[in-house]
Amino acid sequence: MAFPIKRIPRAGQKYRDSHSLKPRGSRLATAFILALAGCGDSGEHEQKGTLEAEGTQDPYLVQYLVGGSDFLSIHGSTFDRDDNFYAGSVMGQSIHKIDTSTGESSVFVGPPEGVADDLEFGPDGTLVWTSILNGKVFGRRPNGEIFLVADNLPGANAIAFHPSGRLFVTQVLWGDALWELDLTGKKGPRKVIENMGHLNGFDFDRDGYLYGPLLFKGKVVRIDVDSGELTTLATGFKIPVAVNLDNEDNLYVADTTLGRLVRIDIKTGDKTLVATVDPGIDNLSLNSRDELFITNMNDNAVYKINTRTGASRNIVRSELSVPGGLDIHTDELGIERVYLADLFTYSTVDGASGHVTDVKRALRDKFEMPMSINLQGDRLAITSWFTNAVEIYDRESHEVLATYHDFNFPVDAVLINEGEVLVAEQGSGSLLLVSGDHGEDREVVLDEMPGLAALRPGSRDDKVYVSDVIEGQLLEVDVDNGKTRVIAEGLDKPEGFDVAADGSIVLAEVGKQRLVRIDPDSGDISEIVKNLAIGLPPVDNTPAAYIQTGVGVSAAGNIYVTSDLNTALYKITPQ
Repeated sequence: MAFPIKRIPRAGQKYRDSHSLKPRGSRLATAFILALAGCGDSGEHEQKGTLEAEGTQDPYLVQYLVGGSDFLSIHGSTFDRDDNFYAGSVMGQSIHKIDTSTGESSVFVGPPEGVADDLEFGPDGTLVWTSILNGKVFGRRPNGEIFLVADNLPGANAIAFHPSGRLFVTQVLWGDALWELDLTGKKGPRKVIENMGHLNGFDFDRDGYLYGPLLFKGKVVRIDVDSGELTTLATGFKIPVAVNLDNEDNLYVADTTLGRLVRIDIKTGDKTLVATVDPGIDNLSLNSRDELFITNMNDNAVYKINTRTGASRNIVRSELSVPGGLDIHTDELGIERVYLADLFTYSTVDGASGHVTDVKRALRDKFEMPMSINLQGDRLAITSWFTNAVEIYDRESHEVLATYHDFNFPVDAVLINEGEVLVAEQGSGSLLLVSGDHGEDREVVLDEMPGLAALRPGSRDDKVYVSDVIEGQLLEVDVDNGKTRVIAEGLDKPEGFDVAADGSIVLAEVGKQRLVRIDPDSGDISEIVKNLAIGLPPVDNTPAAYIQTGVGVSAAGNIYVTSDLNTALYKITPQ
């Protein structure tokens, strides 16, 4: 539940009679309906209708409020020589083989190696991909053997093969360079060019020239990979993210912010609009028949694009992409609304219908990619370890009131006083009290806690609850002096939690895939539900809790929990 900030304004027998003139089927149907309605025999032994059956029930009813997906975000894509389609899920740490006719999928490479931001098959059938989260490049030989191609490439992003079989990769965001890699491992990486404006998804023409988009310059360029010479081919893009060439060397370009697909004549640079879709395009690929497919990370989707008419068809899509932390607001009419950190979207969810509304979308709106949320009064503290930032929002207007940068993996935050926010900085294992116009003033309240996972306001104004996923503890910390009280220990990977109206703490124990209730005074632990699809292990060099399993409790006692294994949102209702 949301907490006010007290220091701030916070399926018979056959017979006939004079009335049996209807066909037998109709009589049976009528009898069935009457039975359901409870309007059957009214004699001495009255019968109940089927709908009046008492049944049995568990203490809690577990349902999906928002259904899930096989994917935890979709990014890079490619086809093999047999026109099988593959897509990479960075946060899901998996490469999936997807039937583009049915949308059915299977895992081709699973965690932890399958962190694929971009991927491509080589001439001999070897699949290569980039792991942007840890700066590595991996390969999978046709016999299934997985091997490391290169490491120490922060922001390793786009990857493609030259017609001759040479392999090239770019660094983006956490670097800005184009490299040639030796797939055999006999030679070290060769830097082709750097500081060109963040070259993303690229492709080669039949003559061996590289074509690609410069993310931060809004243009498409051609590069001679031997000399490093760069030439501008076309401009007029907002954020171009990927290109691909068809069999006739027509160049297709995806502009993610504008949701535009454009075709470019590589001889003249002339542009033709192909399609307009929702913002958030991540990648595109063409099969041997020049059928075009795009991925959209916001929609967790793959779409097929008709390049003649501009029409699109869903192959796969889900309402959520990377659901993480959440909090609940209940209005004066008892209507519950979930505020959800979905990484590539900041969303709200109707607690009754499950309808999802995207408030902000990545690569359309300017905001930090949200991974945890604390709602306090009319303010929201939203945290992202993906962009190392904390933002304060107005709950009603969704206006960003303040943004603080330059953290080392912030995993959660709680508002303390006006102008002060307590940040759980997992990278340093510290609780930081942050203040100042730009968050420049930072005081260490507590350190040596590398297992920091989630925060909620504590039992008093000057206290906060903290979960430690490594130590298996739930703590209460005094913000004024850093003193801690262990509420519960021996927990198996505790992550997100919330405080119920009665003061008890409802917590996701992801190591046991269950939800528990903890008495904050005695530390007694009782199980609420189990066998939840939660607990995806982290990638190397990411926070220990990885994607926070969000937990929120409404004023009425309804519990909402995010699923990182099913990309879904549970609603758990007391019965």
